Amino acid sequence: MKIAPSVLTADFTNLVAELNSVRSADYLHIDIMDGHFVPNISFGPAITKQISKISPIPLDIHLMVTAPLKWIDQFAQSKPQFITIHEEANQVLESIKKIESHHIGVGISIKPKTPVSDIEPFLDRADLVLVMTVEPGFGGQSFITEALDKVRELVKIRTENRYTYEIEVDGGINQDTIKLCRDAGVDISVAGSYIFNQKDREKGILSLR
Repeated sequence: MKIAPSVLTADFTNLVAELNSVRSADYLHIDIMDGHFVPNISFGPAITKQISKISPIPLDIHLMVTAPLKWIDQFAQSKPQFITIHEEANQVLESIKKIESHHIGVGISIKPKTPVSDIEPFLDRADLVLVMTVEPGFGGQSFITEALDKVRELVKIRTENRYTYEIEVDGGINQDTIKLCRDAGVDISVAGSYIFNQKDREKGILSLR
């Protein structure tokens, strides 16, 4: 299991030390929120670029924004491993093409109430599929177990079509829910509160892995 700590939960007044404390992570998950697609605001491409300079860990940028096409060029400057957009956002296909033009991994995400069938037309172009296991926009929510049915469906589709995307989940990850995720076929788990609320973050990552 790959682990991607959610930087949004870190202490931004001590960011260098916070990022160093999760240096064994596989990815740094960067939540970008515009106050429109979700009722919260995080930060923009300038902060993301600084994070990419501070830490050698590959970035996993999650655009929870209504108009991702407007932002992809700027976030691409951080040279992330993935840029993930939501199926529920605007201009999905155009956004996918824009991510591809930067030679960055394409991520597609769905909210808890969105069926997998809505993203099937894009799965042949996906490098990452992010299944939200909470409603996007706020940390500390309880894990939605039913979302794992989508993971199992995505595993089946991937096998049948010989697709190569990785399956990621985000929200409510802890030592109990990580086991459910592993059994369902999840490849990457995003964890925020569970990791950053611990004194020993490396131990927290190891316990999930």
